[in-house]
Amino acid sequence: MSSYSLSTTTGKPTMSLINTEIKPFKAQALKNGQFIEVSDADLKGKWSVMFFYPADFTFVCPTELEDLADNYAEFQKLGVEIYSVSTDTHFAHKAWHDTSDAVKKINYTMVGDPTHQISKNFEVLIENAGIADRGTFVIDPSGKIQIVEITAGGIGRDATELLRKVKAAQYVASHPGEVCPAKWKEGEKTLAPSLDLVGKI
Repeated sequence: MSSYSLSTTTGKPTMSLINTEIKPFKAQALKNGQFIEVSDADLKGKWSVMFFYPADFTFVCPTELEDLADNYAEFQKLGVEIYSVSTDTHFAHKAWHDTSDAVKKINYTMVGDPTHQISKNFEVLIENAGIADRGTFVIDPSGKIQIVEITAGGIGRDATELLRKVKAAQYVASHPGEVCPAKWKEGEKTLAPSLDLVGKI
């Protein structure tokens, strides 16, 4: 069954992005102090997180990005690459990285989306403001979106909870026929859906 929501781009109902393939894009980004080009092709072949936030030099955003930076090594152990994205330019990312103690910790890729192409692709662009919602997307190696989370501007996200969800997504992908129940953590029991379980959970 398909689920529908109101697009922040058009205000019209859209299908859920779950299990859809990411759309093509190219953008400039900051990585390890250098400017690089990033495209949808870079997300293929590995697990990735696209982490949208409203704007550089703001308030909640640096706390989220620092939290991700503090947990980046754990994501890398899982073979996961992090891409933070805002509608600022890659030059603004560099200036912020050079001046903020929190943002200075970042070693993952900071993508600039001044054309709004990527934010529109992921349906998180707030058109009348020209900025993105707080959207988190976990993408599998085939380029399909497995997790979508969008929160209001004042609500910061938790990198450790994202890490737990990524582990669950990876487990389900590598164990066909099994699913992860609520609050599942690595090493805990999973479920194998069957007629025998109906009404017994």
